[in-house]
Amino acid sequence: MNKNEILKIYGTEYREMTLELLKRAGLCELLPADKKSRIAVKPNLVSASPASYGATTHPEIVSGIIEYLQRYGYRNLVIAEGSWVGEKTPEVVRVCGYDRLAKQYGVELLDAQRDSSFERDCAGMKLNLCSCVKQFDFLINVPVLKGHCQTRMTCALKNMKGLIPNKEKRRFHSMGLHKPIAHLNAGVRQNFIVVDHICGDLDFEDGGNPVVRNCIMAARDPVLVDAYACQLLHYSVGQVPYIGMAEQLGVGSADLAQAQITTCGLQPELDELPREHKIVELADAVCEVESCSACYGYLIPALERLRQEGLLERLHEKICIGQGYQGKTGKLGVGRCTAGFTCHLNGCPPTEGQMYEFLKEYIEKTACRG
Repeated sequence: MNKNEILKIYGTEYREMTLELLKRAGLCELLPADKKSRIAVKPNLVSASPASYGATTHPEIVSGIIEYLQRYGYRNLVIAEGSWVGEKTPEVVRVCGYDRLAKQYGVELLDAQRDSSFERDCAGMKLNLCSCVKQFDFLINVPVLKGHCQTRMTCALKNMKGLIPNKEKRRFHSMGLHKPIAHLNAGVRQNFIVVDHICGDLDFEDGGNPVVRNCIMAARDPVLVDAYACQLLHYSVGQVPYIGMAEQLGVGSADLAQAQITTCGLQPELDELPREHKIVELADAVCEVESCSACYGYLIPALERLRQEGLLERLHEKICIGQGYQGKTGKLGVGRCTAGFTCHLNGCPPTEGQMYEFLKEYIEKTACRG
């Protein structure tokens, strides 16, 4: 498989589809010659929600990858992931079924949140990475193609954030996300990519509104994959700055004109994703400065619930959120960083349900005063 290729397969038998896709891609020819090489599989286990919710990687895909590797004699395998700030990886692993998967195949589960860290120069930017990265001989990235409330979309490049410590995740947001994501991918090489495009949520990285496409993709270039994901989601590459930044750093190519996109088997007649994105409307109610993904990611679905109930239109104050509000004052804020505000919800992060109840009560009280 060449670096300008993207292979796609459709269906509902995800494990079998993955095995066929890896066979068509010739993954065996890309693997290290030494069968004792440490091969890492990096899914997206951002939060404790089943894959059917549209946020996390389907375990059947990882099952197919592991079976393929074991058939070729590779036994030093590890599933490595660190969930987002505010979640505990073991709980996410349990809810998503990866504890059972690991036991079934005799594969190690590595919680990157509990790993030590080290500093690496990533193309001119010093970043703290989880120590496990130094031990990987071959890294298979298994992201979910989905929307993101801060970067519009997330796929191969952003999924590498699971291999940095929680403290560094917070720092990424203080640096504006895009630039450090690009540099992270210059410092951590993913050797092969299997994209879960089965039912990603097009707006919220935490899921809840899955859009079914029953597709799995394989590729070698994370920049090309993300550029293609942008096209599928009706965004331009320029609207997701870290893709172009990663290309400039030599991580890969975003040139879709040179891409060879092939479907293995039949392709459904209706494959285009919806063009509407709820995130644009909802973000208008927020003043966000350096907020962590979990905090902002819980706020947006809470706002969607309020919008559906006709309450959001009655909110006349902007909701402040993010590390940029630490030590500052204001009227309405969510998260520990807005502790100095007149009306604020504590937590790091508060849950979606807590945000919903807090904002609903605030709206109803202000409406009564009005």
